[in-house]
Amino acid sequence: MPLAPLHQPHHIAAIRAFASIAPKVPQVACFDTAFHYSQPPLAREFALPRELSAKGIRRYGFHGLSYEYIVATLPEVAPAYANGKIIVAHLGNGASMCAINEGRSIATTMGFTPVDGLPMGTRTGTLDPGIILFLLRQEGMDANTIEHLIYERSGLLGVSGLSSDMRTLLTSGAPAAKEAIDLFVYRIGRELGSLVAALGGLDALVFTGGIGENAAEVRARVCAPAKWIGIALDEAANSRNGLLISAPASAVSVWVVPTDENLMVARHTRQLLDR
Repeated sequence: MPLAPLHQPHHIAAIRAFASIAPKVPQVACFDTAFHYSQPPLAREFALPRELSAKGIRRYGFHGLSYEYIVATLPEVAPAYANGKIIVAHLGNGASMCAINEGRSIATTMGFTPVDGLPMGTRTGTLDPGIILFLLRQEGMDANTIEHLIYERSGLLGVSGLSSDMRTLLTSGAPAAKEAIDLFVYRIGRELGSLVAALGGLDALVFTGGIGENAAEVRARVCAPAKWIGIALDEAANSRNGLLISAPASAVSVWVVPTDENLMVARHTRQLLDR
């Protein structure tokens, strides 16, 4: 539970509740980290003493079920890119990005916990570890207070002081709401560059998740400064949340593909039970 305090307590509570009323019914857990097991060892390491790494402190990555679904769907919707160099941007209340080559995870923005990487609805994203020490020593915060801060009071909510919901921020005229969106887009752009470097190039960019699938303005603002990697957006297709939203002349194709993590859970469960 300490690795994902917003998620795991609820999952475990449901498992225990169901087990109490139907103890003989099998339960299947599908881990969001499994998809990223294919990453090279260097992509999963922190620069910590080996004895700590040996205890399992490394980059795990999350949103794996979403990325796995996109990989499984691309042969149908974009077969020319299914085995290429792809970056998927899963943008929602939880947000991350993943570099995928030939259907396998190469690098991702989330690390040891799902609070790492991009700013999210209420989570900080990447944070200098020295800030945690500062909060402990100078602000007198304890571990529980800091956990609440970085998981539930930060991100879009913390910067805007208004909402964690991108829809609310996009319709707000408040300067702080604009700043929250600006920071979100800026961080996506920086991570995009990092993941392109990890892949050694890019064939396609895929947007998914609640924001990625529905917020045309966010997609446009992410793609506008990405001309350096050859991205050119078709504004009309983007505005109607089309499937292919890049312009014909774009060197990198850009897609909007709705994700379905629940379907992946169902597929894995069916496959396991069939054995």
